[in-house]
Amino acid sequence: MTRPRRFDLIAFDWDGTLFDSTALIARCIQSACADLGVPVPSDRDASYVIGMGLVEALQHAAPGLPRERYPELGDRYRKHYFARQHEIVLFEGTVAMLQALKARGHWLTVATGKSRRGLDEALETVELRGVFDGSRTADETASKPHPQMLLELMDHFGVEPERTLMIGDTTHDLLMAQNAGTAAIGVSYGAHEPAAFDAYPTLHVAHSVADLNAWLAEHA
Repeated sequence: MTRPRRFDLIAFDWDGTLFDSTALIARCIQSACADLGVPVPSDRDASYVIGMGLVEALQHAAPGLPRERYPELGDRYRKHYFARQHEIVLFEGTVAMLQALKARGHWLTVATGKSRRGLDEALETVELRGVFDGSRTADETASKPHPQMLLELMDHFGVEPERTLMIGDTTHDLLMAQNAGTAAIGVSYGAHEPAAFDAYPTLHVAHSVADLNAWLAEHA
């Protein structure tokens, strides 16, 4: 007998969860700050803001920069990132995991702090267009940890919170899930230290894509 699905809709964060981009994003934030002559955030501080929308992230990374200069900082960040995004790859095992979830009938979506342009270019880069059934980006709706991304995805697919699972590598992802009333899984191989996940209700903390895939195959 086929085991019934526990979750109909699975939402993935992108950077640091599926895409091995955490280190590059942090370096690009640091380079953008250096370009503008503002204090360069540490690796930890630059990584912390990953998952937020770009404006919110830069406000945290460069709090001393006048607000009217944030567009300039954003432009510098994008220049550094788009020049090197070809270097980034999916975490090993990601494609097989997504294909297995599709075969079991889950709707797969992305909820990301990236821009629409950034996500679409990333999907083209790794040839994943068509794998995901839907997505929301930070320039289309409210940034994490506001629940709007998940609320819109659930509304689009007609799925209740108890049938929805959010998977991400930051506390922003877990708090968004909590705010939306959905279940959540944290992954420890991305931007945030897994010890920070203890403050949030998670079904599991995965330490690799293989670990995540095994949990989803057994429990999702």
